Amino acid sequence: MKFKSTVVAASVLAALCASSGMVNAQTIRIANQGDSLSLDPHSLNESLQLSTTANVYETLVGRNKDLTVAPLLATSWKQTSPTVWRFELRKNVQFHDGTPFTADDVLFSFTRAAGDGSDLKSNTTDIKELRKINDYAIEIETKGPFPILPDVITTLMIMSKKWCEENKATVPVDRRKGIENTASFKANGTGPFRVRERQPNVRTVFIRNGTYWGKIEGNVQEVIFTPIANPATRVAALVSGEVDVMEPVPVQDVARINASPNARVIAGPELRTIFLGMDQKRDELLYSSVKGKNPFKDKRVRQAFYQGIDIVGIQRTVMRGASRPTALMVGPGINGWSAEQDKRLPYDVEAAKKLLADAGYPNGFEVTMNCPNDRYVNDGQICQAVASNLARIGVKINLATETKGTYFPKILRRDTSFYLLGWTPSTYDSHNALSSLIACPDDKTGAGQFNLGAYCNPKVDELTKKIQSETDKPKRDAMIKEAFAMHTDDVGHLPLHQQTLAWGVSKKVELTQMADNYMPFKWMSIKP
Repeated sequence: MKFKSTVVAASVLAALCASSGMVNAQTIRIANQGDSLSLDPHSLNESLQLSTTANVYETLVGRNKDLTVAPLLATSWKQTSPTVWRFELRKNVQFHDGTPFTADDVLFSFTRAAGDGSDLKSNTTDIKELRKINDYAIEIETKGPFPILPDVITTLMIMSKKWCEENKATVPVDRRKGIENTASFKANGTGPFRVRERQPNVRTVFIRNGTYWGKIEGNVQEVIFTPIANPATRVAALVSGEVDVMEPVPVQDVARINASPNARVIAGPELRTIFLGMDQKRDELLYSSVKGKNPFKDKRVRQAFYQGIDIVGIQRTVMRGASRPTALMVGPGINGWSAEQDKRLPYDVEAAKKLLADAGYPNGFEVTMNCPNDRYVNDGQICQAVASNLARIGVKINLATETKGTYFPKILRRDTSFYLLGWTPSTYDSHNALSSLIACPDDKTGAGQFNLGAYCNPKVDELTKKIQSETDKPKRDAMIKEAFAMHTDDVGHLPLHQQTLAWGVSKKVELTQMADNYMPFKWMSIKP
């Protein structure tokens, strides 16, 4: 087994060495534990994919380094009435194939993102109508007052209507069904980098867009992105200088990298919350020893699982201190987070056993738990620790871990009974978590699109709708607090922690680490 790992590591490094023979001083080589699953910007609402495609495609409204909103393809925006926003579009912008950018591309992209197969559908849920005023101005009318609309559309990227039509890519790649089209492997955006080469799960090469409309702050001309699943191989590649940036850094290797002459670790808090979800809709779980009923419909069972997980132990042994245990579905840095509410139920094996017995499961039961092993920091190890914890209360976890390439399509189809997921609210506001993760799922509106266990409390939904349109901040924050209190009381999900960002970076590279874990190439430079 050790020999096999050594051979794999050697082959990866050999491939990197082969590619590095062609690189120059302005090439940055990035390694990640996984790959972007598609180049289609509407196909998967996942941070790595959105981060990758955001270097190629652009949104109307973007983010500054401090995560405040910034103009991108829209130069300005304003409300002309409580439900109407007018966006002035940037002129003299070209897609990578030379096609001019106009309002038609915006209307097309919003319609595409709202369609079947799109994973960005929830970003368009509350849009009533888009109207073209002229080639460089549009109006967005919402179903009700929606003060955070500019924040909501910061991940909805604009595609070329003409290119999509010519390449038969007018609908998004549906990751749930495994359907691919040209947009999976080719890209034509307005962004600061173009895709020169795409080999899924092998490497993707980006080159600087010489006709970009804006300023590219960094000096990087080429970025070579390589997925390296094995953590030891990623670390070896960084320390030896075969890659310039890698993430995530295994928590046990932080000291080693910082002690190396060539690299250092850049660490900081991340806005992502890692949590567990449970199927609370089916009358019988798909993957469980319990037949004829669904134990997760009983709050006592959900609470038993919650109190049976030693999150402090996971923080200490699995995360080595690089996490922050949480009781909420959002963490510090997200508007609406409250330190007062962020207090977990105690870890208590005996209390958890009693809850299970009271619910009719004195001997526990079996259930399959689905987990990725290459998406979040130590995700596979977290799930192993959870399984070990729950064994102490009589629950046998049949752990199914797999690469995110097959994991996400599976759980997005809701083909799961118990699962791990991470979520960063793209608006940096609690409404995003409430509407995407906690609202009762509604395929027609897109509400609860990522509430994969179908937790449902109509009172929480009612509050979420009010939060969306409320402009008085104290009132709005009070409603967010109330909604989270209801969800916590229901034990709707099992929040675990916010993980710490850790990037391994060559000492010759300068870059910006943002709390949403995006990695903009335009802010990267190689020191002379």
